[in-house]
Amino acid sequence: MSLNHVRPWRNIYRRKSRQIMVGNVPVGGDAPISVQTMTNTVTTDVKGTIAQVLAAAEAGADIVRVSVPDEASAKALREITRESPVPIVADIHFHYKRGIEAAEAGAACLRINPGNIGSEERVREVIKAARDHNCSIRIGVNAGSLEKHLLEKYGEPCPEAMVESGLDHIKILEDNDFHEFKISVKASDVFLSAAAYQALAEVTDKPIHLGITEAGGLTSGTIKSAIGLGNLLWMGIGDTIRVSLSADPVEEVKVGYEILKSLGLRHRGVNIISCPSCARQGFDVIKTVEALEKRLEHIKTPMSLSIIGCVVNGPGEALMTDVGFTGGGNGAGMVYLAGKQSHKMSNEQMVDHIVEQVEQRAAQIEAAEADAAE
Repeated sequence: MSLNHVRPWRNIYRRKSRQIMVGNVPVGGDAPISVQTMTNTVTTDVKGTIAQVLAAAEAGADIVRVSVPDEASAKALREITRESPVPIVADIHFHYKRGIEAAEAGAACLRINPGNIGSEERVREVIKAARDHNCSIRIGVNAGSLEKHLLEKYGEPCPEAMVESGLDHIKILEDNDFHEFKISVKASDVFLSAAAYQALAEVTDKPIHLGITEAGGLTSGTIKSAIGLGNLLWMGIGDTIRVSLSADPVEEVKVGYEILKSLGLRHRGVNIISCPSCARQGFDVIKTVEALEKRLEHIKTPMSLSIIGCVVNGPGEALMTDVGFTGGGNGAGMVYLAGKQSHKMSNEQMVDHIVEQVEQRAAQIEAAEADAAE
């Protein structure tokens, strides 16, 4: 019996959307919400870009976007897509030839605004290239680059203008009988983004890519993204997400997963439940959690770990986690396994011991899943 069955208030009822494929990753429908990031290397630095793609994929990125601003970048994209373990989205803004070249180079998706790349004939050429090379499209509406006629009509970027822009671009693709696309309506303002996405979700069943664009640095951007994306996801809106941070792309992936994990929408790696620490702590909680976060980055199996400094909340939290450690006295604490008291362990040896217990538990979960699949 699942927790969601026992506790219906935990349920999130996702908006029904049609499903497309971005390479081998399904987006929309009943597919898991995918996590994306974007490289910040110069694309013609093929070695550096591939290294960043590989690091993002190792962190759990399902899809990685790469900017293709010029012909040299489009040529470099061919090797990047060949070496990438995940689908590559080519970021195209204005030049229709870059879209054609990117599709030919193996991009799984083109990020474009059809209305920004020239005449109807040029749009048709890009759509043909996408269709011929099994390439999907993301319509990327951004509050900072709305069409001039919409700004004149509405006076400023607003949800109505962003949605109208999106629907205009959708019409262009559908008029050309192309339906393998998703759409985003991003802004750096949380309120504007949320309102635009809510309005968009009401007027189309197309898969939605969520993001708070240009959210800021690691701390401020994480908070803005968690508030904006978290509320939309809680409402059931969103099929794929990208957390936009002025930080290493790997950090974007980590934050994306943490947002999804907090809502029970994706589960990957160790979910550490820890206290903020206080005078009651029986060990240094903050340093212990920092060490464990680094030591357990290699664990991909979804599982939970509680690290609580004292016996006030520790035993209760440990009852609900795969592995737990609760601070006690005399330089030792209690280890919990599968929600039950197991044995005492000294504070000096606890980090190594907890890592060992987590690895063992992960191996047990993986073995059980493998048996069930046979």
